[in-house]
Amino acid sequence: MMQKFRTKACFVVTATVKMLGIVNAVLVIGALISVAGVILLVNLAGAGDYVIQHLTSRNLGTLPPGFAASRGGFQVYALLVLAIGLVFLGFGVAASAVVPGLALIGIGLVAFGFASVLAIRGEVVTARGKKT
Repeated sequence: MMQKFRTKACFVVTATVKMLGIVNAVLVIGALISVAGVILLVNLAGAGDYVIQHLTSRNLGTLPPGFAASRGGFQVYALLVLAIGLVFLGFGVAASAVVPGLALIGIGLVAFGFASVLAIRGEVVTARGKKT
């Protein structure tokens, strides 16, 4: 009896979410963020160089440019953007296909964790190098 109720409740929630278009919005957001991450990661049409030159290599108040001002550092941050996009895509795909959606979420989370460690390490090395 309880299992039957739970199944019906899941169908009602799923139908409501789909009806509101939240799944489509999450898919679009995930796709846009992923595409932006790939464009920056592969430096398509000089997009990565443009962002480094006009954004990440500038002083931020009293803070000097950090790890993201270097080519390698920028690629790490572009990988973070791509990982966030994959997580969003995973949530959107999981609404209709659970296993591929969970795979995308897992890949995105692992990539996010890996890139976060690299970014923190790079920022620390860059900050220590500028003090000496």
